[in-house]
Order: sequence, then structure tokens, then C-alpha cells
Amino acid sequence: PKHQQAQVPLIKGKTVRETMEEKGLWEDFRQKYPYNPMAKFDSSFAAADEPMTNDADLSYYGVISIGTPPQSFKVIFDTGSSNLWVPSVYCSSQACQNHQKFDPRQSSTFKWAGKSLSIQYGTGSMTGSLAYDTVRVRTRDIVDTNQMFGLSQTEAPFMAHMVADGILGLAFASISSSGATPVFDNMIAEGLLSQDLFSVYLTSNSQSGSMLTLGGIDSSYYTGQIAWIPLSSETYWQITMESVTINGNVIACNGGCQAIVDTGTSLLVGPAADINNMNQWVGATVNNGDAVVNCNNIQSMPDISFNINGYSFTIPASTYVRQSTYYGCRTGFSGSDSNLWILGDVFIREYYSIFDRSNRMVGLAKSA
Repeated sequence: PKHQQAQVPLIKGKTVRETMEEKGLWEDFRQKYPYNPMAKFDSSFAAADEPMTNDADLSYYGVISIGTPPQSFKVIFDTGSSNLWVPSVYCSSQACQNHQKFDPRQSSTFKWAGKSLSIQYGTGSMTGSLAYDTVRVRTRDIVDTNQMFGLSQTEAPFMAHMVADGILGLAFASISSSGATPVFDNMIAEGLLSQDLFSVYLTSNSQSGSMLTLGGIDSSYYTGQIAWIPLSSETYWQITMESVTINGNVIACNGGCQAIVDTGTSLLVGPAADINNMNQWVGATVNNGDAVVNCNNIQSMPDISFNINGYSFTIPASTYVRQSTYYGCRTGFSGSDSNLWILGDVFIREYYSIFDRSNRMVGLAKSA
């Protein structure tokens, strides 16, 4: 059946950072591989024009299958990158030992593409080969034939701590490594979806309940009106933000800034000076890169407003503070040395996000 929508349930898994914190490995790892949440957005990090993917904070994943008969994989649906790749039987890295591996010999629809793939990460890289096969989302619903994807041959050490097996990028073809057509573009080209858009709902606390809707908008996931914001660049889902305010005071993004709506980043990332200022305004103490707050103060901490295209998107402390068993309460803000902002999961949990290709816009509505 053509021209439909498919809903893909997403699971909120532990991030690499959380897993490593629990095992007491994060501090050493962070020293050995300085973590850079901006890595995938900074062309100076990329080999040629290859996008990067934030590694330590990926958490929402869903299941797809590749091949005939189908082989299933857990993938991160990442609006901040554009390639699909999964581990393969040709990979001997540690990360491939504890994840599902694709075996081309078991698929009757598989074809090698004769091209290699290399994606740099904040803490290492993934290399492999490109190939074509059938990708199924929700098994019966959407059958995407002749989809180019990567089979990993080497994977960086941190990937051994990832819950998901691979990554499915939902950004634009212009940043796809080796010119591989992204999954969403291929689905549109094959006439599989009723609308040239997809939307994302992320739950806050529960592991289940998050949803990716391909080809549609699901009104049960939001309340009120959708605010539409034009894209300022067709690479990532990039928009212009006017300012960040607390009680009417500009605390960051003074005079405007560029922001990316990114399901593949857990935190809210911005220039270090702005993030430090935000942390001060909300009363956080910064210690070793972590902005710590007293868990008992959450109720009295201020809302933060992100002012975009004339609308104000407000995030309460209950959303921007993250609580962990081991580290107490920390803000979900992370500083970087780039001017680009990333509105990651901290933001998307509060606002249902619609990624509209045909009208080149992002839609945001209050999550239900």
C-alpha cells in the first residue's frame, strides 16, 4: 500500500554516558576521549563533508529490519545526521560483538554498492561499506526497497556501550556521507508516505510511549496550536532563534542565533558562555563540566523561554533538570565552542516536533 503513515514506537534507552556513569567508567573515558556534543555539526571535524553523530547522549531507538527475509535492528532515529548504518558480520570491533550484525549472505535482495563509508564521531569513528537492500519500518507497513545503507567494519569503543545497534539519520541528503540517499528521501521518492513530513513525540520518564510518525502528524500527542518555523538551512533541521529569556531577561542568544532541532542529542547545547550564564541564572554550581542543582529546589527554579519566530517556547525546571541515581540533579545544558545551538531531547520532550520537508519548516506544539 502506498501513501500512508507508519508509527514507530521509540524506546527511551540508557545513554552511553548514563551506562558508563553507572559502571564508574565515564570520568576516565571522558579524559581519554574528550567529549564534543557539537562534533556532528562542525565541518572542521568532518572528513570531507561527512556529518558526525553525537555519541554519548543518544537514547531513543526503534526497530527496523533490513533484507529478505528481514533481519531486525535497534536504531537511533537521529534528525541530526543523514546515513543509515548497522553492524555487520564483517566487523570484529568490540561493539559488534554485543550487537546484532547484518549478514548479507542471508538476504536475497542484497547488493553491494562498491563504495566505502566513514563517519567520524566525537570519540572515534565508524568505517564500513555501502550496500543496497530492502528496509522495513514496522515490518508490514512501509517497505523501502533499494535503500542504500552502511555495514560497519570497524566501530569506535564507546559504541560497545550503546543500547542501539546502529543509526538511522533523518536530516537532509546534502550532508549524507558518500552521497547515500537517506531513508526518508527514498521513502518519499518511492511514494510510500502520504505527506512529506514526519513527527516525533518523546516521553519524559517512562521508557515506552515515545513515537515517530512517518508521513503524518498525530494530534493525540499535542495540545493547542502548531507553531510553524521556516528552516534557515537545509542540511540539519536548522532554524533561527531570537533569544533565550528568563522572566523577560535575555540570558542567552542575544541578538539571535542558529539552532538545530535534534532527536539525536539528549541535552540542550549552546555556546559555553551562554550556557554558563543560563546555569548561573537557574542557580547551578558547575563542577567538572556538570552543572549541579539541589534536587529540592526544582519547584522554585525559573522557567526558561526559547523565543523563535515570534513564539515563546517555555521549558520548566522539571524538564531541564535531569535526576540520576548516582549524580543527583544536574541541568540538561551543555556548553560547546560553537555558536550553533542544539535543541535536543530536553526541548523535544516538552514540544511535539514536526519535520516538514515539502514546506521546509519545523512545527512545534506543546506535548500532550
